[in-house]
Amino acid sequence: MRDGIQEYVTRLGPMAKVQIIEQDEEKMPAAPSEAIKEKVMEKEGEKILKYVGEGDYVILLDTSGKELSSPALSELLARQMTAGKSRFTFLIGGPFGNGRNLRARADFRLSLSPMTFTHQMARLILAEQLYRAMKIMRHEPYHL
Repeated sequence: MRDGIQEYVTRLGPMAKVQIIEQDEEKMPAAPSEAIKEKVMEKEGEKILKYVGEGDYVILLDTSGKELSSPALSELLARQMTAGKSRFTFLIGGPFGNGRNLRARADFRLSLSPMTFTHQMARLILAEQLYRAMKIMRHEPYHL
């Protein structure tokens, strides 16, 4: 999957600067209460938010977010670019989900699917969809 992710990051290179930042997940005790889970998710969110700029357009991958088609994702990005946004930050929360702080900072919550994917799978799908969105935006054919 790392090779696939790198392939799409390379393909995106002429169209956009892409940086992937990974954070270690917080330790979660066995059989945690909901309050402990929320505290851990908030702490993970704090670490992630240190990399988010004030003017970033933040898209949070969230299972309860909105599902978009590839053309609709392309249109969302194009609309934001037209509105002056030049930096997009895509966030993937920890294994237990997203804390309130990440949800509050998100400008848009995106669901890749009603299914749950590993972080690596989500990154690969997201990288491919961003590449596809840019090709759509540029009115270029998309072929693998």
